[in-house]
Amino acid sequence: MILSLLVAVPAVAADKHAKAQAPWVALHLLDQRNDADLAAIEGQLPDLAARGVNVLVLEVDYSFEFRSHPELRIAEKVITRAGARRFVAACRKHGIRVIPQFQSFGHQSWEKQTFPLLTKYPELDIAPGAFPQNEGIYCREWDPTNPRVYQIVYALLDEIVDAFDADALHVGMDEVFLIGNDASPSTKGKDPAEVFARVVTDMYAHVVKKRKLQMLMWGDRLIDASRYDYGEWESSKNDTWPAIYMIPRDIVIADWHYEPRDSYPSIPLFLEKGFRVLPTSWKDVDASRKLVEYGRALKDPRVLGHLFTSWSKLDKPAEWPPLVANAPLVTAPPIDAPTAPGKR
Repeated sequence: MILSLLVAVPAVAADKHAKAQAPWVALHLLDQRNDADLAAIEGQLPDLAARGVNVLVLEVDYSFEFRSHPELRIAEKVITRAGARRFVAACRKHGIRVIPQFQSFGHQSWEKQTFPLLTKYPELDIAPGAFPQNEGIYCREWDPTNPRVYQIVYALLDEIVDAFDADALHVGMDEVFLIGNDASPSTKGKDPAEVFARVVTDMYAHVVKKRKLQMLMWGDRLIDASRYDYGEWESSKNDTWPAIYMIPRDIVIADWHYEPRDSYPSIPLFLEKGFRVLPTSWKDVDASRKLVEYGRALKDPRVLGHLFTSWSKLDKPAEWPPLVANAPLVTAPPIDAPTAPGKR
């Protein structure tokens, strides 16, 4: 199976987006659930642009007025097509690119709340009937082997992409832990890397091959935790990491790390394997600075810039401390490159 995946996936696929461009100064926005939320962000666009922000990764998920599956709207008031188009037009006036995000595979719940896909269609759960109230797991996941999942999800993605007139899509795929679980009849006993790689390549076929978009995803499940000392969240202890050898190389990897370190060897790892990388930080200002400086010091154009996340709703996103402190470093001349880690 691994061999077949490797044969089917090109080592380096042609990418119309792979061209010289200014470094991405990107900000991830969470919990913008309706048009009023987007309008509030519109008022912040001049300040964001002044900070150098030129990309917004807008996590939409189920907060959209889906027509193909209106039952999957997470609330009565969600983002409308008109609201999305208005927001994108305002962003473009300030030189800001909008990349919508839909968390795929994992993150189908949070705490005791299960999100609409698995609420309306519980048979599409990777562990149907297991873990009542979501106790004993991090987040619910959809069944990666069920074709009905993708019939539904691809329709949702198409609506979001069209509404935001997007040329790229972030598909999530972080922190997937339930592949092969005893409660998962469809994946129990299967190779986690093969299962994960199949989800990625299937999503790639729709997002890149069919829709001609740039595809972004989180990178944690592609990092071998036994080799890279990141822990079970920022890297894989559940044997999904060999999927790094099985997926297309023109996917942009958002490589997230939230603690200050002397080096971040996963960035050279992804570069060595042929990927482009968007290093991603969170709330720790010093950790954000170290990650920005490490990425810039590599002096590799495939390090696209930096993605700042908050994982909370920001009333004044232009004043987010890591962004304020470190956005200027993203476009500053890089310092001397750090010593690259050993190759695998």
